[in-house]
Amino acid sequence: MPGGRLSDEDRRHIASGLAERLGYAEIARRLGRPTSTISREVARNGGPGGYRADHAHEATGRRARRRRPASPPGLPVAAGADGRGAEAVRAFVEQFAALMVQTGLPRMAGRVLASLYTADSGALTAAELVKRLRVSPASVSKAIGYLEGLEVVRRERGPRRSERYVIDDDVWERAWTTSARSHEMWADAARRGAGILGPVTPAGVRLNRMGRFFRRLGDDMAGGPAAPAAGDALTVLAALVHASAPVTVEQLATALGWPADRVTSALHDAEQHPDVIDPVALRRTAPGTYAITARLDRLTTAQREALSHLV
Repeated sequence: MPGGRLSDEDRRHIASGLAERLGYAEIARRLGRPTSTISREVARNGGPGGYRADHAHEATGRRARRRRPASPPGLPVAAGADGRGAEAVRAFVEQFAALMVQTGLPRMAGRVLASLYTADSGALTAAELVKRLRVSPASVSKAIGYLEGLEVVRRERGPRRSERYVIDDDVWERAWTTSARSHEMWADAARRGAGILGPVTPAGVRLNRMGRFFRRLGDDMAGGPAAPAAGDALTVLAALVHASAPVTVEQLATALGWPADRVTSALHDAEQHPDVIDPVALRRTAPGTYAITARLDRLTTAQREALSHLV
């Protein structure tokens, strides 16, 4: 189900999609999952070229077993246990929390996150957090809500219907993915704005530059578009250049000998990653029909006028 954990069958579908050189977005659409779920699953299990469904399923099971606490969660650290002094641990937790605050996290959210991350179990109840941090339950509840919004903390049912707050081993990878997704949203918004305001207007050019910056930043954080996906996008562009006229998806699929889904995915990747296809761009001349054109924001108005006299 969307939002639930991936099943063995889901992972086989992911492996099959990668073998077909489908993009993450297309695989996610077929499974009814967020694209970030697919990209995170592939990244942590060998990448696009090394992903294996059975290995990924076994690795996920091992990670889940490691997260199971060997002792009751939330117990205070005894002085001298494993060479750790209680005061030294408390001091580190506060320093760790202060560092998070310096990077922009609210103070209470930083303290809760530091407490969860330094607990051996990686999980604490609200009562245990209240006791550790010596704050009100309302403060803990507000901090947990904030951290849940960042997708770095989740809730799970404990014994006797108690609720625990859990931080997974891959929390920083998840935070990184969330940040990359935010950059993609900024890039998409800037691209839409440039289309509305006009790509050759000063405001449109400014938004296009903003969109390219955030798209490049998001791609860098996500490891960039997969090499096969980028290769497919460039192949489709080469086909459009060779055709020298608007072409439909079906015509491209027939000419290239590809399934229509692969062509559609390549066109989508070309639209979503303009830096990969720079200095050209896709142009839709009709629904399902594409042509290739020069990127208007690469030339000034004066340059375009001067070039028009050469034709």
